[in-house]
Amino acid sequence: MSDTSVKKVDSANSPTGEMGQKYLASGKTVSMRLWEDEQPNEPKEAASREYETVGYVIKGSAELHLEGQKVVLKAGDSWVVPKGASHTYKILESFTAVEATSPPAEVHGRDEA
Repeated sequence: MSDTSVKKVDSANSPTGEMGQKYLASGKTVSMRLWEDEQPNEPKEAASREYETVGYVIKGSAELHLEGQKVVLKAGDSWVVPKGASHTYKILESFTAVEATSPPAEVHGRDEA
């Protein structure tokens, strides 16, 4: 029999990670997280992660620096960061976005800074 469980997560009660992300619903192979009202900043040191990320900008803007490319992300834009790609973000104006990661970023320390 297939898994028929339903999980609901209220973001007001979600755990928060070390980088400020709120962890939302998570399954066996994919999870969601919310970056809410991130303020303008200089980009952090580039990092490579052991998961693929897709994201969607709800409000604000940011630069995604990915393997030597710079992409400006604005409300309504979506993006992909491939597994293992060197990347960082520079927040340009108060930024809210939701991301999905596969496999789940928060499992086995994959999301550590």
